[in-house]
Amino acid sequence: MNPSAPPATTTSFDSVEAAVDFMLDRIDGPLQVGAPLGLGKPHRLLNALYARAKADASRPLHLYTALSLDPPGATKGLEGRFIGPFVARHFGEDFPRLDYVAAMRGDTLPAHIEVEEFYFQSGALLGSSQAQRRYASLNYTHVARALADRGVDCIVQRVAREPRGSRLSLSCNTDLTFDAIDAIVAAGLPRPLLVAEVDPELPWLDGSAAVDEDFFDAVVTPPGPHPKLFGLPRQPVSEVDYAIGFHASTLVVDGGTLQIGIGALADALCHALALRHLDNAAYRKVLVTLRSPAADDPALGPFAQGLYGCSEMLNEGFKRLVEAGVIRRKVVEDEAVMRRLVEGTATEAEQALLERDGQFLHGAFYLGSHDLYDWLRNLDDDTRHAIDMRRVSAVNELYGGNETLERLQRRDARFFNSCMMATALGAAVSDALEDGRVVSGVGGQYNFVSMAHALPGARSVLMFRAVRDSGGRSSSNVVWNYGHTTIPRHLRDIYISEYGVADMRGKADEDCVMAMAGICDARFQQGLLETAKAEGKLREDFVLAPRAADNTPVWLREAMAPLRRDGTLPDYPLGSDFTEVEQRLVKALGWLKAHTGGRGDKLRTVARALLGRGRADREALARMELERPAGLGERLEARLLALGLRETAGPL
Repeated sequence: MNPSAPPATTTSFDSVEAAVDFMLDRIDGPLQVGAPLGLGKPHRLLNALYARAKADASRPLHLYTALSLDPPGATKGLEGRFIGPFVARHFGEDFPRLDYVAAMRGDTLPAHIEVEEFYFQSGALLGSSQAQRRYASLNYTHVARALADRGVDCIVQRVAREPRGSRLSLSCNTDLTFDAIDAIVAAGLPRPLLVAEVDPELPWLDGSAAVDEDFFDAVVTPPGPHPKLFGLPRQPVSEVDYAIGFHASTLVVDGGTLQIGIGALADALCHALALRHLDNAAYRKVLVTLRSPAADDPALGPFAQGLYGCSEMLNEGFKRLVEAGVIRRKVVEDEAVMRRLVEGTATEAEQALLERDGQFLHGAFYLGSHDLYDWLRNLDDDTRHAIDMRRVSAVNELYGGNETLERLQRRDARFFNSCMMATALGAAVSDALEDGRVVSGVGGQYNFVSMAHALPGARSVLMFRAVRDSGGRSSSNVVWNYGHTTIPRHLRDIYISEYGVADMRGKADEDCVMAMAGICDARFQQGLLETAKAEGKLREDFVLAPRAADNTPVWLREAMAPLRRDGTLPDYPLGSDFTEVEQRLVKALGWLKAHTGGRGDKLRTVARALLGRGRADREALARMELERPAGLGERLEARLLALGLRETAGPL
C-alpha cells in the first residue's frame, strides 16, 4: 500500500459527533491533530473533538495549529457597552467560539490536552502560561517539517464545496495542508487521516485549491443554520498610519511584485497605491505634505504595467488593488515564456497565452472582512482564474520549486511587513517582548526579509510607528538595543516610520544610526544619539538636520488635517464594519483611552467631563445605552463619553 495515496473510499457524515467517532476509531492512542491557521479551522468539529478528549483522559489530544481566531469577549465600562452589541451583530449570536481558546485564556486546559501554536492572535494570549509555554517559534515555511517531526496523524480542515459539482476547495488555507502531507510521508510516516468540514459560507476557489472529494478520508457536512465566517473588523487609519503608508508607496516599482501584511499600515499603503493610480495629483499632494523627497519623481505616475501580487496572506488591500486596476501584471508557469516576456521578445502567441492563462495574484491563505468574502464568492470568471491559492512553500520562498521561474515572475519585489520596534543598528522586534512573552509570531516575516536579499532588485520594508503610548507615557519605538529581536541586524534593509524612510541595506553602523535617528520622534532623538556616541558608533560632532526637529505628532497632525477634511485620507479607506454612529464612538473611545492613560491625565479628563457642557450626540449616547444614565457610575460614563464625542466631532 502506498502510504501517500489518498483513501480508497471517502466516508461522509452529517454530524460532527459522528466524524469524531470516526477519528477516534481510526487513530490508536494519543491524537496528534493538525488544523490550519485562521479561517480554515473547522470550529464545530474541533469543539466536538475537544469535548470528547476533555471527558476521556485515556485519549490525550495534542493540537498543532496557529492563529486561533476568537471574537472580542465581554468587558466592562464604556468599552463593554460598545463591544457587546457590535460583536453580536458582526459575528452573530451563534458564532462557534473555540472552546480550547477559552480554556487557554484561563490556563484551564486539562493536563492530557496540549495546544501548540506557531502564531497567536495579536496580543490575545500574553497572559496565558499554557499558551506561552507551548508556543513554537517557527518560520512559516518550517511548520510542515515540524508537523512531521511531531508525528501528526490527522489533519482537519474547513472546506468549500464546488457549486453544482462534487469537488472540494481548501479555499482560504492552501498554505500548509499539501506541504504537511508531503513532509509527513517523506519522513516515512503514513499519510495522515484527512477530515474535512464543509462550510457553505466559505467561498469556492478553483485552481490549486481544488481537490477531488476522495482527497479526504472523511467529509462532514453539518446541517444549518450556518454561522458567519470570522470577519476581521476593519480599523480606522490614523494620520500616523497614512504617513507610513504613503512613504512606503514611493518604493513600489511599476511592473513589480507586491507582498503586504495586515492591519492599518497595510490599509494605508493600499489606499496610497490606489490613489497613485487613480488620482495621481491627489497622491502627489499627500507626498508634498509629508515632505517626501519622492514627491516629484516621474516614476511615481499611474501604473502602466501594474503589479503582480505574491503574498502569503490575501486581504482587504488586495481586493482594493485588483478593483483599482493596480494588481494586474500576469505571470505564467512556463519558464521559457516568462523569460521572453521579461526580455521583451515574446511572440504574439505567447502574449496571447499570458492574457488567456496568466495569473496576477497568488496567496497561501486569506482573511479579512465579510466584504472580502463576498467579493471572493462573486468574482467574475476572468478574475477568478487570475487568482490562485498555493502552498506556503511556493509563495514564501524561492527554494524547492522552480527557482528560476519564480525569479522571473517576482521581479522588482517589494515585501512590506510591520514590526513593533527597531534598533538603531537595524534589528527588528516583531513578535515578542523582552521577557520572552509572545505577542503574535514570526510567521512569514523572516521568509520575506530573506527572499528580498536573494532576489535581484527586491527590497524588504519593515514599517513601524515611531512612538507607543502606554499608561500615560510615550516611548520611542526606535531603541538602541532590545532583549529580543525577530530580524537580525545583518538582514537590515528599509525601515519606515511616519517621519520617513531609512534605507540601511549594506550600510555601515554609523550610517544606520544616522538614518534611524532621522525617522525617530524628535523627543527621543537626542537620547538615541548620545547613546550611540557613548557606545562608539557615532562621531562626536554629528548633528541631525534641522528638519528632523519637526518629527512630532503635532506637526504631522496639523500637516495632514486638510487632507483628512477634504476626504483624501478617509478614516476607513477600505470600507468599515461599523455603523456611522459606531464610527463616531470609535473616535471618542480612542480619545478617552489616550487621555486617561496616567493618573494625572485621568483626573484632568474626569474633571473636564464633570465641568464641561456642550452639544450632546444623542444618537451615540443611545447606542451606548447612556441617554438616560442611572446612578453615579453611569452618569460619569455618560459625561466622559460626551466629552470624547465633542473632542473628536468634525466641523458642524
